[in-house]
Amino acid sequence: MSTKILPESDVRPDLSHGDGDHERFAHYVEKNKIMESALSGIPVRALCGKVWVPNRDPQKFPVCPECKEIYEGLPKGDDGDNQ
Repeated sequence: MSTKILPESDVRPDLSHGDGDHERFAHYVEKNKIMESALSGIPVRALCGKVWVPNRDPQKFPVCPECKEIYEGLPKGDDGDNQ
């Protein structure tokens, strides 16, 4: 019996919904992060965990059910707007 040392690998959590559903939804992200991403190209993280660089019109897609559930569970801010 021998022992093998495997090279370190880049282990990242699987943030997809398995079948690519995340590409068919509009996700909730902090407003200031969307503008920052548009200017810098740095990816954003949605409430559901999806990480991407926004480049599509979210009005053309239904809201991600996971993001919506998380958002509805958040405490409301002073102006009632947490997006």
